[in-house]
Amino acid sequence: MDIEQIKTFLSVAANGSFLEAAARLYVTQSTVSTRIQRLEAYMGVTLFVRNRAGATLTLPGRRFLRHAKTLLITLEQARHDIGLPSRYRASITLGARIALWESLLPEWLGIIRGQVADVSIRSEIGFEEDLMRGVIEGSMDIGMMYTPQHNPGLKVEHLFDETLVLLTSDPAKPWPNDDYIYVDWGPGFYAQHSNAYPNLERPPQVVNIGWLAVQLVVCNGGSCFLPIRIAAPLIKERKLFQVPGSLQFKLPAYMVSSLDSDSIILQQILDNLRSLAAIERRKSYG
Repeated sequence: MDIEQIKTFLSVAANGSFLEAAARLYVTQSTVSTRIQRLEAYMGVTLFVRNRAGATLTLPGRRFLRHAKTLLITLEQARHDIGLPSRYRASITLGARIALWESLLPEWLGIIRGQVADVSIRSEIGFEEDLMRGVIEGSMDIGMMYTPQHNPGLKVEHLFDETLVLLTSDPAKPWPNDDYIYVDWGPGFYAQHSNAYPNLERPPQVVNIGWLAVQLVVCNGGSCFLPIRIAAPLIKERKLFQVPGSLQFKLPAYMVSSLDSDSIILQQILDNLRSLAAIERRKSYG
């Protein structure tokens, strides 16, 4: 089995066709067929049912699909690590929710790179499920998120609390109203929000990231809850306004890493992140 066979398998599975997979991979259809046949011979099972309509996964093929994705990530990461220029001691992969990448983590990574310039850092955006899976599978060294799941092999550390404030494009308009956009900040926020507004009807707009809420509110008008550190420049520029007398909610941010890692470099970066989080806890926005 090699990486090209795995890529070909995933392409056929995604497109449901050997011909389409060949076009996507810029190879001939016979090359795709040969790669799949060799992979099936190696696995000892039939992965696809071929017919005039295309190709569909067999039961063993569906079972292999998840492993194939993991294998591809692992192989790509291994190739990246092995291919590092000699001036780098190691590579670290850090993933986080998009809200944490807004102003906060770019600043933090700038500081960290100044302290460990000989370490290659890969940065990724993801939701909790993706970030947790990455740390568990080892394709990600550090995950930063709002709603981590506890796992025996992982260390979950509280970094700081976001303060969520209610912003609006029109401070003169009574709230709540039909322009309110509910941002899914996770089950903790949902519980606080439901307890605070038990009679509030389901908002007409729901989004899964704060960035999208900002785009909608700035473009079309409305209101939403955002972390004050993200809201502060928008308020200063008078693009958005804090709803007078509105409630504020706490949204804890966490860092997740593997308990089994003995990497001195990783521990150094984790220590740096802890120090930066301590500074963040002492800040006051607004």
